[in-house]
Amino acid sequence: MLEKGLKHISRTVVQPDNFALTMGSGDLPVLATPALVALMENAAMLAVAAELPEGATTVGAKMDMIHVRPSGEGEEVHAEATLVEVEGRKLTFSLVARDSADVIGEGTHIRYIVDRAKFLLKLKG
Repeated sequence: MLEKGLKHISRTVVQPDNFALTMGSGDLPVLATPALVALMENAAMLAVAAELPEGATTVGAKMDMIHVRPSGEGEEVHAEATLVEVEGRKLTFSLVARDSADVIGEGTHIRYIVDRAKFLLKLKG
């Protein structure tokens, strides 16, 4: 059952494949903002995945986040997503990401519950 308070923590290690330099979002060897966004979305998706009906999944619709400090190579980063609001198919999450030193990002993320098969049908023209 989808209830406020469901949480998940997703982790990654900063390495060349998630550098801003590699991903094209900057020119420094630090965790890219798009990589941090993906980690946060992953945490939100997994926070509710086990509670969804058969055949359902969630899709990201809106991300409002701030990336406040850099994380360098070898640093472990974890993002925690907490379900804070359920409005029908609309799910709102609070997000906080940290490395070993401090908070590196935070924000709000909205996902919608969708039927997998129906959603994929939208790809066919």
